[in-house]
Amino acid sequence: MEQVYYAGLDIHKKIIAFCIKQADGTIVAEGKIDANRKALKQWAESTPGPWIGAMEATIFTGWVYDFLKPYARQLQVGNPLMMKAITAAKKKNDKLDARTIADLVRCNLLPCCYMAGEEMRDLRRVLRYRNLLVRQAVRMKNRMATLLMETGQEYNKKKLHGAKYFRELLEKLSDVPESFKEILQMSRGALELFESCQKRLLKGLVNNEVLRERVQRLMSIQGVGEVTALSWALEIGDVQRFSSIRKASSYCGLCSAQVESGGKITRMPLSKQRNKHLQSVLIEAAKLAPLYNQELADVYNKEQQRGNNHNQATITVARKLVAFLLAVDKSGKAFVKKAEKQAA
Repeated sequence: MEQVYYAGLDIHKKIIAFCIKQADGTIVAEGKIDANRKALKQWAESTPGPWIGAMEATIFTGWVYDFLKPYARQLQVGNPLMMKAITAAKKKNDKLDARTIADLVRCNLLPCCYMAGEEMRDLRRVLRYRNLLVRQAVRMKNRMATLLMETGQEYNKKKLHGAKYFRELLEKLSDVPESFKEILQMSRGALELFESCQKRLLKGLVNNEVLRERVQRLMSIQGVGEVTALSWALEIGDVQRFSSIRKASSYCGLCSAQVESGGKITRMPLSKQRNKHLQSVLIEAAKLAPLYNQELADVYNKEQQRGNNHNQATITVARKLVAFLLAVDKSGKAFVKKAEKQAA
């Protein structure tokens, strides 16, 4: 019978602690290597035989996972929140962490998390960077308005960020030093750079062959635009991993945490264990979607009639939006309105 080894990797920025064990728990090798591709290749090629590896999900896990996958018989990534509870100990260091991870994968107790494909993760990185540029552009707009208010300058809030109006405003500014005008011009330049970059990134994502058809199907839902559809497709990844709307809503951070003790159930605020990128996009979309989608508008109005405030009604709309997105994505068919279904 072929001997299979089990490797636990504790990954950090500069070093990777490793531990290789046999099926009975005997340590075959352990130590530390530099966190670079050359050292990792030498280590992978020097393993005593076929091996199954595991590591904790961190910011550094992606490239290590992609690099080692061809060398391993199987490679797994552990959920850090669940591993934290399992591996809680009085004494903790890199060597012990690597040993513990090796034991978890050896005993088939590793709480695995979903690992999207390399291409999907690359596209997701682009989308998140685009969203960062949008946030920076908003901050720059707010800063420009603040500068004008600090010096008592009058301006039209709606037209402030138009190119023509901004040039005219600079010419009319009075009783301000030249350095103030330079700051405004620099802010305007940064704003234009942020906006042009995010538009270019968004255009590249929308036209991507891998995403084009999927995004178009998701956009068949009234109130779902390009950014919402892209965020859903890239952050969710394989939609078949969600067996129910409840699980998808929980992943999106639209469910409150639950604490049960002695038969008493207490509902807490929205859970922090979520995909924060998808949560923010869905909540923003839920604020505008009722304007374009009558079914979502009915959901919003119904919640308000129950006495719920705007924020609670928006969360309910976001949950309904998740149900629509999940149904369309799983079926592979365009969205059909409720009235059209009944007519058919």
